[in-house]
Amino acid sequence: MTTTQSTEVPTQAAIPPATSTAVRVQNAVIKYGFIFVTVALFLYFALSEGSFRESATLLDTLRYVSVAAILGLGVTLTMAVGGMDMSVGAVAGLGVSVAAQTMVVHNQIGAVAIVAVLAAGALAGLLNALLIVVLKIPDMLATLGTMFVIQGSKLILVDGQSITPGMTLDDGTTAPGKFTDGFLRIDRGTILGVPISVLIFGALTIGAWVFLARTRWGRVLYAIGANPEASRLAGIRVGAYRALAYVLSGVLASIGGLILASRIGQGDVSAGTSQLLEAVAVALVGTSVLGRGRPNVWGTALGAVLIGIITTGLTIKGLPYYTQDVVEGAVLILALVFSFTLSKRRST
Repeated sequence: MTTTQSTEVPTQAAIPPATSTAVRVQNAVIKYGFIFVTVALFLYFALSEGSFRESATLLDTLRYVSVAAILGLGVTLTMAVGGMDMSVGAVAGLGVSVAAQTMVVHNQIGAVAIVAVLAAGALAGLLNALLIVVLKIPDMLATLGTMFVIQGSKLILVDGQSITPGMTLDDGTTAPGKFTDGFLRIDRGTILGVPISVLIFGALTIGAWVFLARTRWGRVLYAIGANPEASRLAGIRVGAYRALAYVLSGVLASIGGLILASRIGQGDVSAGTSQLLEAVAVALVGTSVLGRGRPNVWGTALGAVLIGIITTGLTIKGLPYYTQDVVEGAVLILALVFSFTLSKRRST
């Protein structure tokens, strides 16, 4: 006696339409929610405040956020390898002091100051790399230590005083130099009406994106951040690439310091102090863009633009400065919800 088996293949239970729609909405919120928030805030301020729509205001907004954005790009590189550079603000402040010391005290030209600042940034990055890669100190703790060392050292070197043209030096003489006109153009000059600092921000953003997304080195950095042990077993020199990320972060922070020095026009000892939180914020906010859930260059740039929109818009509306911190913090929390809470629910 023979029996025949049914050839029908069991079909999966159909997903209820309501549930399917809810999933699609959630995915759309995760992927485009942050962009929607940015566009909505821009339209709100543009429609409610006429001065916000002026091209000069928009360019000033980009100019204002250029330093935090460039520092945020450095933080993004270190986040790509699973770390976090907490010294970027101090390195930017060090750049301001080095530029002032070079031009005002030692009476050198702007080009020499630029080289000195970039070298100082690279050395700071190498110090971080030494502590993290060689001495095996956790990234955040190592860079926090570097931050305090740099902040204290630059105060000791100048006896806690800002460096200004015409100041009296320790030997009783007057500082012979000043910030050169060419150096001051880094932030105060324009090309075809666009501030040079904004052009630097744009060029570095494109360069960082090409490096991370279109080169082998960038892909290796992401691989190390995802699984350093697997990367090591695959033959990747994990320590060398992590060191590279921190050196590049130090150089980017020093470029931010050059813009700050040009903006301030003196060696302000407090320069860069407030830049750390904004740089970390824009890098973290950037992880939520397009639902990627990982550090990315365009997300960091958009995060900086959003911070600028909020700050400029609230300033034009006359709100006190302390309310801006509250709003910026709320936006950061919202971005983290997009990146972690909602994205985890999507994956489960």
